[in-house]
Amino acid sequence: MTAHPHRTVLRGGTVIDGTGAPRRIADIEIVGDVIGRIAAAIEPRDADQTVDCTGRLVMPGFIDAHAHADGAVFQTDVQLALLRQGVTTVIGGQDGVSYAPGDGRWADTYFAAINGPHPTYTGGGVGELLHTYDGTTPVNVGYLVPAGTVRHEVMGMRAGRADAAQLARMRQLVADGLDAGALGLSTGLDYVPGIFADAAELAALCAPVAEADALYVTHMRGGYEANSAAGLREVVAICAAGDAHGGVRGHVSHLHVDATDGVRLLAEAAASGADLSFDMYPYTRGCTLVSMAVLPPEYSALDVEVALARLSDPAERAQLRDRWFPAVAHKPSLGPQWPTMIRVAHTPAEQWAWAPGLTLAEISARRGTPVEDATLDLLVAGRLQVSAVMAVREERPVENLARLFAHPAHTGGSDGIFVGAVPHPRAWGAFARFLATYIGRSFTWEGAAVHLAARTAGRFGLHERGILRSGNAADIAIVDPSTATDAATYDAPRQPARGIDDVFVNGRHVLRGGVLTGVRAGRGLRRSPAPPPRSAGADPRPRQTDHPTPRKGTP
Repeated sequence: MTAHPHRTVLRGGTVIDGTGAPRRIADIEIVGDVIGRIAAAIEPRDADQTVDCTGRLVMPGFIDAHAHADGAVFQTDVQLALLRQGVTTVIGGQDGVSYAPGDGRWADTYFAAINGPHPTYTGGGVGELLHTYDGTTPVNVGYLVPAGTVRHEVMGMRAGRADAAQLARMRQLVADGLDAGALGLSTGLDYVPGIFADAAELAALCAPVAEADALYVTHMRGGYEANSAAGLREVVAICAAGDAHGGVRGHVSHLHVDATDGVRLLAEAAASGADLSFDMYPYTRGCTLVSMAVLPPEYSALDVEVALARLSDPAERAQLRDRWFPAVAHKPSLGPQWPTMIRVAHTPAEQWAWAPGLTLAEISARRGTPVEDATLDLLVAGRLQVSAVMAVREERPVENLARLFAHPAHTGGSDGIFVGAVPHPRAWGAFARFLATYIGRSFTWEGAAVHLAARTAGRFGLHERGILRSGNAADIAIVDPSTATDAATYDAPRQPARGIDDVFVNGRHVLRGGVLTGVRAGRGLRRSPAPPPRSAGADPRPRQTDHPTPRKGTP
């Protein structure tokens, strides 16, 4: 006798389905791990679970287009942080650095302050990594083949161009990852060894991406802001050359630029024929490795032990103090105030456990040593695994950010980093802040479902998610529109969001009443083909409905 799949009925909620269609009051039936019927009234059976959604919005689970949760997603506090924001899927493998392919040890070291370690992956490739997420976490994880990791597997940390054999091997690793279900290829062109790859090499690696109709995702070269124009020109060139039959689709990670410049640059890219999208988080301040901000670039390519030996050498330190740190004071992103603009988020050194939350200037004053020496001591003690939240000279106003969030190529991304005692609040609050601050400014509630779920699913090849329709995966967030808000701040960043207390992932109730249920329904998500149009002449893509209306009030 065949057992019937478990059935849940979400009753009386206001459904916002992610297509851009107007909201409607309806019941939703969940059968097993997929959505069944969506109807005005669905009568529950005796064995059914029911959830009263009256007064709340029933929305597709949000998809974080850029998150550094690759290793952290197994931690319960991280799971709670994501689900309380309505995030049911995170996309890892970002910035060109993560565990697979290879055994993961290099990424564990180089990105220790960004991704942290993976608790179980020891090698085998993208397929094996994706398998580690199946039934082990309540959140889904998609993955991009990280080009820096690919280059490191083939060439180590060496600069210079790849020869023909090396390039062929790298392309094969990319193709293997895509065959295993990766959603695309990522690059981090300010990180080593990605910084050594030129546009021709990256275009060659994009050929299998284009063939698979996957996505090229990039942390652009040059640090954004004033350098965004040059960075975007290179992205357009890579996308155009990435395939002889029309190019590869592109996606810019964590766009960080003034709205006027950003809108103009995106229009220029579109006019060139590039098919680009981007993600962007709702904060002005960034987060990075302290070593990238204050050390000469060549240190990033050194073996850790070699770098630590050099930083501990009195003669080397004297040269850095006299010749390099004055140059740091002239960096456009920092300036003479650099000691007050770098606020430590994480160090693994136990004897420096007091440092997170303090600026380098405050650390220097507490130790009674020059800031240059305090900074070098901090990096040596932390084995370069030190991250920081970066202040800005002037906070960008909400209205400026809102213009870019309203852009039809925007997708929601947090760039969330969960490592550290005092991390950036975006990991705990980005998606809730989109709802609390930008509903009514950048998009309607219907538009929010497009930006934060449907469009991301379509771009990244997760075509069974992001839209509430019969047969799709039952990833669902139930939102109270009157209370949904972020609580995380720069001083207290680990505060879960409010207003989203019930979340379903693959049909299972993973967050109930704001509390984790312990159900590990998440999966390692593999790329799926785009579905055919639902009827003749129909456009399966979500409609653009980002005409803001007041946020507060009844749904």
